[in-house]
Amino acid sequence: MMEYKKQSGVPGFKCIEYFKKEKDYVVLIPIINEGNRIHDELKRAQEHGISNFADIVICDGGSSDGSTNDSKLKALDVNTLLVKQDYGKQGAQLRMGIWWALNRGYKGFITIDGNNKDSIEDIPKFIERLKQGYDFVQGSRFVPGGHAINTPFIRALSVKFIHAPIISLTARHRFTDTTNAYRAYSRRYLEDSRVQPLRDIFMTYELLAYLSVRATQIGLKACEVPVTRAYPSKGKVPTKISFLRGNGKLLIILIKNVFGFYNP
Repeated sequence: MMEYKKQSGVPGFKCIEYFKKEKDYVVLIPIINEGNRIHDELKRAQEHGISNFADIVICDGGSSDGSTNDSKLKALDVNTLLVKQDYGKQGAQLRMGIWWALNRGYKGFITIDGNNKDSIEDIPKFIERLKQGYDFVQGSRFVPGGHAINTPFIRALSVKFIHAPIISLTARHRFTDTTNAYRAYSRRYLEDSRVQPLRDIFMTYELLAYLSVRATQIGLKACEVPVTRAYPSKGKVPTKISFLRGNGKLLIILIKNVFGFYNP
């Protein structure tokens, strides 16, 4: 186990490496207390041989539910576990993962939620687009070939008529599924001096919104690929965003993004 002290733009974290770097691409999965959902997602990845395409790395925010048990993760083909030891939420977890993965030498970076809503078996689609020279690849359930299963009605309306239009306007490029954290980035994009994703300003969902628009703003190539996002047919919706407070914060982030608040 290695421990990394907090530095500018990167939270303090510990690293438990189960295997050495094996692939040119990495899948970064931010989680916190996802329970069996993350295990079910990793089982699907294992069934589809995803570790043959990319190293799987868990970016944990400090789970206390036993879901990050070393033996469980190792048996499910997880390459490395990173555990944040600092403040911040999803944005901090992603910065931790990006910094570590950049230093490990990966060519491309895929992110996906760890709540088993997304088609992790579609990872090869993202890698193929990265190999074709795209710098930002957004997964979308709303393009031909994509599937939106049991998407809550209000959420679908919000994405289609508020979030996606605002992101598209800001990016000067049409995107259809902009709240979806299932996406990929090229190394060139993340290392561009006009981007600088490793900044402490990105604590929650700011980084996702910012990286959705910055690539095309600076002339890099972006596209969407079809994916499936499936919500459970009954029971509680797996999400970390509360209806009023959470969505209100997302709207503020969108507005700041429009005016270039997060630009270097």
